[in-house]
Amino acid sequence: MGEIAERYRRRAEVFEQKVAGVRPEQWANRSPCEKWSARDVVDHVVVMHGVMLRPVGRALDSEPSVQDDPLAAFRAARTAVEAVLDDPALAAQECETPAGRMTAADQIDQVVSDDLVLHGWDLARATGQDETMDPVDVERLWASNSAIPPEVIEQYRTPGAFGPGIEVFGPEIAVPEDAPLQDRLLGYIGRQP
Repeated sequence: MGEIAERYRRRAEVFEQKVAGVRPEQWANRSPCEKWSARDVVDHVVVMHGVMLRPVGRALDSEPSVQDDPLAAFRAARTAVEAVLDDPALAAQECETPAGRMTAADQIDQVVSDDLVLHGWDLARATGQDETMDPVDVERLWASNSAIPPEVIEQYRTPGAFGPGIEVFGPEIAVPEDAPLQDRLLGYIGRQP
């Protein structure tokens, strides 16, 4: 198993535990993503897993749905993405992405794998779970996000720049320079730590 697949599995396991930790009455709780409930966070993650499958000619089954069973829906999406990462030919297949041409594995790594960390925090905040992100993931995400050119960051912060209803980052929230790196990362992507 390669580094990308290992990282994805580790992050997916943590996210899955957070989904499993949501109590039934918490699914409607507001998340740090202003327009989303806790259920919406999981729905977004599942939908993005489906987006990662399209370039390799695969799709998610419509059942189970996040509305009916968020945990089962995430597990099904996770299984589908892991199948791509476990197939060397599919993982190496090149595809066009908003960030340029890359392999399916690299796109999974840079999109849904990173989303598992950030939206895992959203889900934890919405449902009163442990909000601590893996420090290795925080350092990796800080390095990659802080290296994004300013004109691209501006596009990421512009609602609808990548399509109707799509917001990548919110407006930056100022945090002290000596704040923990997790807090600085969250502020940078528009979350209130």
